[in-house]
Amino acid sequence: MLLNRRTVLGITLAGVVCTLSSSLWAGEKKDIVDTAVGAGQFKTLAAALQAADLIDALKGKGPFTVFAPTDEAFANLPKGTVEGLLKPEAKGALTGILTYHVVSGAVDAARVVKLSHATTLNGQRVDIVVKDGGVMVDNAKVVVTDIECSNGIIHVIDAVILPASDNIPATAVKAGTFKTLVAAAKAAGLVDALSGDKPLTVFAPTDEAFGRLPKGTVENLLKPENIEQLKQILLYHVVAGRVYSDQALQLKEAPSLAGPMLKISAGKNGAFINKSKLTAVDIEASNGVVHVIDAVLMPPAKKVTKADAKVAIEHAVARGTALYNSGHTDACARHYMTTTISLLDSNHEMPAHAVRHLQTAMQHAKQTTCSDSQSWTMRHGLDAAYRVMMTEIR
Repeated sequence: MLLNRRTVLGITLAGVVCTLSSSLWAGEKKDIVDTAVGAGQFKTLAAALQAADLIDALKGKGPFTVFAPTDEAFANLPKGTVEGLLKPEAKGALTGILTYHVVSGAVDAARVVKLSHATTLNGQRVDIVVKDGGVMVDNAKVVVTDIECSNGIIHVIDAVILPASDNIPATAVKAGTFKTLVAAAKAAGLVDALSGDKPLTVFAPTDEAFGRLPKGTVENLLKPENIEQLKQILLYHVVAGRVYSDQALQLKEAPSLAGPMLKISAGKNGAFINKSKLTAVDIEASNGVVHVIDAVLMPPAKKVTKADAKVAIEHAVARGTALYNSGHTDACARHYMTTTISLLDSNHEMPAHAVRHLQTAMQHAKQTTCSDSQSWTMRHGLDAAYRVMMTEIR
């Protein structure tokens, strides 16, 4: 029999021949599950919902919108797929697939065609495209629309749509352009965290992006003694939750798992995370979404308080004195200079007078090659800066 006329952007779907019961359009509305069962051509879907323990959920208040594959759509899957998914051990995968066919809210055809995507109960998005006189949801064509139920709407599709099944690390490995990122995640012990159930968003630098870092940077970060620094750099590329590109641009900024905020902007030259350009977006993974960037993000230096600087100088002087007294004047000078450079380059709270003492000491020390002279010059600068900070801390 022919269903009542339904249109999508003025395209008539009345010519689609279906065997849905006329009870769908008469009398009291039934819930989504009972409507599908009564239609007679969603037997596989009903069996799958039961195997995944989703019957009660879809009989609930909702409302829901279900893109419902017919029995024929399920039959078109590779041989043995449905049987495998109905096994108890495949319940997780089956649930993920079925919830990928469900959207929260009652979204009728008139609204569907105005969307470019819709977020499913699975967490991932389906793409929606008006194409060749019809509407596509991912790779499936909508063949019947607006079957109204007491707790939502059913749109019939001619194929089973499948969500991304690889987690974030597996997605990166398969892409083949994130070898350095994957190696770094393994070295930092973050693979398990990036493979978990909690959704994450990763701004992923390519191998080429890592290659742009100063020579030796990656090799140095992969050393055991620098693993904590590597971990913080990687976590600076990760945001909690599944944040798609359009959502990110609306946010303007987002807190990284390392703590500091990421700045998000867009202009005539493209979209950027800090100063790294987004080159590909919205790559789905089973536990999140990946956006590709063309440069490695470096977290801002942690703020060094006056108290922190005071302690750093105390340690430097104690170590430097021991080196000098044992005859290692070269090592003493290097240690003083390294500490001073680190303090000056940090995001510090040192008083201006203390900073000037350190800068002057560095300038004078660089004017000589005598390690003994360098050691004493740097020591005087450190002592002077220390006295200033002691005065201010009091």
